Amino acid sequence: MERLSDQQLEALLNDTESDLTERKKSFRGDVSRKARQVVCAFSNDLPNHNSPGVLFIGAGDDGTPSGEPITDELLLALADMKTDGNILPLPVLSVEKRILKGSEMAIVTVMPSDMPPVKYEGRIWIRTGPRRSLANEQEERILNERRRYKNLPFDIYPIPSARITDISKSVFENEFLPAAFAADVLENNGRTYEERLATCKMIVSPENTTPTVLGLLAIGKSPQDFLPGAYIQFLRIDGTDLADPVVDEEDIGGSIVELLRRTEEKLKAHNRVAVDITSTPTHQIEMPYPPAAIQQILYNAVLHRTYESTNAPVRVYWFNDRIEINSPGGPYGNVTSENFGRPGITDYRNPNIGGVLKTFGFIQAFGRGIATTRREMERNGNPAPEFETNQSAVVCTLRGKQ
Repeated sequence: MERLSDQQLEALLNDTESDLTERKKSFRGDVSRKARQVVCAFSNDLPNHNSPGVLFIGAGDDGTPSGEPITDELLLALADMKTDGNILPLPVLSVEKRILKGSEMAIVTVMPSDMPPVKYEGRIWIRTGPRRSLANEQEERILNERRRYKNLPFDIYPIPSARITDISKSVFENEFLPAAFAADVLENNGRTYEERLATCKMIVSPENTTPTVLGLLAIGKSPQDFLPGAYIQFLRIDGTDLADPVVDEEDIGGSIVELLRRTEEKLKAHNRVAVDITSTPTHQIEMPYPPAAIQQILYNAVLHRTYESTNAPVRVYWFNDRIEINSPGGPYGNVTSENFGRPGITDYRNPNIGGVLKTFGFIQAFGRGIATTRREMERNGNPAPEFETNQSAVVCTLRGKQ
């Protein structure tokens, strides 16, 4: 990611007419909301600068320093704009403290997105000169067109053998759209069905209505007809070895929402609750595994797996002493076997699938699943989760209480 020099930053700071610059005296009050609108607009890059936009915290409208203290807490709050899930697809940004004009300032540098349009809380923000505004229908079409010429992640590749009739119009209009867009945006929406699908990356474009991988996984009628590995294989094994008897098994398919909900029901049925009414004055409810820990690893397995060139499913094998969740595809991008699971080290093979999981409520924020799992396992009295990574898979083992 490009790191601008002090000279470049001061030039932007002084240019009050630039659509690549926004200045805020502090990050208090409603600035947090406005800053996210700015990040969304810079990510969309409607003027097509192909250059980073910069948000200055600690500067007045004329570029003079405001004297705002730039603390670690402020920098963390700014960095949280990237992963709190309110801006989708996830923006590419950096946060740093710099000395400009003799004063500390927080610098948020935002790169143009390869996957426009980008939304903040269901609205598409853009820059029109030095101001930000909501995109109209024509501006939205321009952003859709631009996406065709970028290097796309696999989750929005078209599936040539699929047709628009292979995705569910009722699920899209009645479930996905109300969750993905603000109510006022939907009320004022004059876009066609095809234009709305294209904006959400479910098809290539209004003219080319070929469904994408995302469209089939999110709202497809039968995604496994086109992506045969996109299912979850569940086994409940009465023992500690794969050769032991299988007492429950199911291949769980359907859209992402359906397969996650059905798998969670299966896991809940096997995670039997024990009630202790003898060892303490009040009864204690115990579970072999904390539900939140299993959920986080399951969601991560579906989100981060590879869907390309494989027929392998996500495997959930429940033994008497442990649960193993196997996700096809090894660590991706900035995440390696060496740094896997470290706080702050994240990357996304399927960023648009992440947006769908956030929209449907499975993910509240990004990059926190492993930390949540570790915390919940410790609280429940289980050993820490174990991870094994290689080029072809990530396997998480959750062990029962000792």
